[in-house]
Amino acid sequence: MAPLRILFMGTAAFAVPSLVILAENGYAIPAVVTGPDRPRGRGRLTSSTPVKEAATSREIIVMQPESLRDQAFAGAVRSLGPDLIVVVAFRILPPEVFTIPRLGSINLHASLLPRYRGAAPINRAIMNGESETGVTTFFLEESVDTGNILLQARTPVLPDDDAGTLHDRLADVGAEIVLHTVRLVEQGKAIPRPQDPALASPAPKIFKEDCRIDWHTRAEQIRNQIRGLSPSPAAFTTHDGKVLKLYRARVAAGSLAPGTVDVRKDALLVGTGDDLIALEDLQQEGKNRMTAGEFLRGYRISPGDRFE
Repeated sequence: MAPLRILFMGTAAFAVPSLVILAENGYAIPAVVTGPDRPRGRGRLTSSTPVKEAATSREIIVMQPESLRDQAFAGAVRSLGPDLIVVVAFRILPPEVFTIPRLGSINLHASLLPRYRGAAPINRAIMNGESETGVTTFFLEESVDTGNILLQARTPVLPDDDAGTLHDRLADVGAEIVLHTVRLVEQGKAIPRPQDPALASPAPKIFKEDCRIDWHTRAEQIRNQIRGLSPSPAAFTTHDGKVLKLYRARVAAGSLAPGTVDVRKDALLVGTGDDLIALEDLQQEGKNRMTAGEFLRGYRISPGDRFE
């Protein structure tokens, strides 16, 4: 019997393990759909998406449409004759595309749906102090992240996790779930179940205002904000008009007025709405990320200064 033909769609690094596991398990992947090459990084050099790089290394045809609603794109998808579309970390597909395959289109989402529907489920879970999250595969429907659930896998959010470590762990867990889901769909053994809208919660895209620290809030909330935005886009505060990005912190006993700084040897402490925050990794504008000790040896800051 001919292998299942899977059209894979993804852009970000989160999608790469899922593409790799499908390719390594013998599924026919006639093409990969990903985002156009764009200027990326600090140097704004034009570069490919992680998914394009993974596909190219395996000599898989790559499609990079500017618009997913272009009829020419739908025609190109139809001409590939996919049995199934697998979507991971991609854009919103229109119905005229995701209804093409005979077995439908499935998506991998980095949360336990219906919780954390939206663009930033990993960041929002950590920012909200969750102790558990996971991944979900589901059939695509027109409303975003609302389709019938196929499989889920749970994983703890560890106390020292940040968005980067949790992202990588969920990408690997998600790849295994994608493979299992594809096998169930292929064998006709998948049992979709509807989501309960009453349990839904949003995970909207991260904006700049989500990243600024309000030092009047609780220390644990600030710590969760910092780790939920680390390493990118990173929480930030300002000192003497300079932006400081914050990557790692811990809660410490003590009390200072919110935003007020104390310096003790290699420790940089900041007052909050209750306890103190000890900043451990941070970055000054135009400099590299560094430990608090390295920062204090090269940056002028004194006890009693304030972060805004």
